[in-house]
Amino acid sequence: MRVVLQRVSEAAVRIENVVHGEISLGLLVLVGIENEDTQEDIDWLVKKIVNLRIFSDEAGFMNLSLRDIKGEVLVISQFTLHAKTKKGNRPSYIKAAPPDIAIPLYESFKTGFNQLIEQPVASGIFGANMQVSLVNDGPVTIAIDSKNRI
Repeated sequence: MRVVLQRVSEAAVRIENVVHGEISLGLLVLVGIENEDTQEDIDWLVKKIVNLRIFSDEAGFMNLSLRDIKGEVLVISQFTLHAKTKKGNRPSYIKAAPPDIAIPLYESFKTGFNQLIEQPVASGIFGANMQVSLVNDGPVTIAIDSKNRI
């Protein structure tokens, strides 16, 4: 499972010109799910993300976590995080999980955040054509792959 986190002061997702989810201070989490991903990947990633100290304290140092600031989360499915670009000019998405595998994991990923931050998680719709807008705060952008924990 791969994620790209963006620390935001605001973010929103629109589907067919209608706002489907929006947050203020928090994290925009783009998530790509592959065939081998399991609940263990989800549990590890959600815990890691919620506890990452990437928000500024009163002195301006990144010492606070999402949990510390009671930040919000917007989760967007993005299979293109598994693009292979080694050969040719057309990316291959062979490692991205098909919907029958990915959708239950995506839903479980969102539920994991709900439980750890104790507030609703905003999200897009799996497989939909979405327009995501954000104000990246910092900017702070971090990529994490659950298969590279060490």
